[in-house]
Amino acid sequence: MGLKQNLHNLKKKYEGTKMAPLFNGFHTFLYLPNETTHGGTHIKAADDLKRTMNIVIMALVPCLIFGMFNAGYQHNAAINGFSEGMSFFSTDFWNLENLFIGAFKILPLVIVSYVVGLAIEFVFCIIKGHEIEEGYLVTGMLVPLIVPIDLPLWMLAVAVAFGVVIGKEVFGGTGMNILNPALTIRAFLFFAYPTWMSGDKVWVEGARELAGTADAISGETVLGSLAQGKEFAFSTWDMFFGFIPGSVGETSTLLILVGALFLIFTKIGSWRIMLSAVIGALVMGLIFNQVATLGWIGEGSKFFSLMNTTFWHHLLIGGFAFGVVYMATDPVTASQTNKGKWIYGFLIGFLSIMIRVFNPAYPEGVMLAILLMNVFAPTIDHYVVQGNVKRRLKRAKVKTA
Repeated sequence: MGLKQNLHNLKKKYEGTKMAPLFNGFHTFLYLPNETTHGGTHIKAADDLKRTMNIVIMALVPCLIFGMFNAGYQHNAAINGFSEGMSFFSTDFWNLENLFIGAFKILPLVIVSYVVGLAIEFVFCIIKGHEIEEGYLVTGMLVPLIVPIDLPLWMLAVAVAFGVVIGKEVFGGTGMNILNPALTIRAFLFFAYPTWMSGDKVWVEGARELAGTADAISGETVLGSLAQGKEFAFSTWDMFFGFIPGSVGETSTLLILVGALFLIFTKIGSWRIMLSAVIGALVMGLIFNQVATLGWIGEGSKFFSLMNTTFWHHLLIGGFAFGVVYMATDPVTASQTNKGKWIYGFLIGFLSIMIRVFNPAYPEGVMLAILLMNVFAPTIDHYVVQGNVKRRLKRAKVKTA
């Protein structure tokens, strides 16, 4: 008797009990549901929500693995100094020592995120008597990738509990939330524990603060450095490949781009939102570059360094690329209409760079921009639909005239 048949027999024992949702969740994680819809016209497809979430996780795995290597590399570089001539295929970066050091710190973040988040999901499914919702499968992976690597585990657990309960369950669960759960968790961390979210130090095993040696570096992120009026400490290729300090999954623009193409190919991520967000960021960056060139903002201004940053560099630094690809495209909280997606994405890109420049105390603006547009996404879709209705009514009047 196979595993599937054994599970099917066990399933009968749990039917009608409070533990049925838990067993069904485990069963459908391994196999497609046996149930089908009955009556009425419906669309048949080979995928379901779990498989969709798993595809997004697959797109995130390269960023996770790279983040482990980068964490170890940043640790060693902070102690011994950066290697010159670093490339994406350099053995100085892709060595097992870097992987083990990074995994030692990052995997506990992943485990805590999933254990706390899924435990709360299980409790709510038992209390409400509904099936387990699969939305947290992606959120649980996103959260460790968008927080600083040295974030205490208890702090992450508190934030995850807040984000799942307040950001999703109070609205009715997966598909009903108005804000992206992962960004809700990060926003909670930023406002509750701002000193831990500043990203002003590279994590070094055994100590949060860097040793005061001649080779030690400040470890500030590129955005943090620019916000203080300092020049770039890294090359364009370093920023593109990801050999820079930052949150676990946000540093490698190259791998984020690969993930974006995978999501677009599988028709899960909206290319309209991604492209329009990039256009919005470039437009805002060009405007700021023009303002800096005209001398309207003096070089002594706290805004000048970020404002004078080459407009397309904004796409490579901070969490902009990661946020646009993996969180702005969340089908639950994003605009649903095609025209609405263009407007929604453009405003995210535009506002991200605006917040980044005008708020040096918190130069990463993509989180706030996405959360803001999550709130306005239904309004955007409403006016797009109403506009279409009015145009069709006009055409109908012309035909009947």
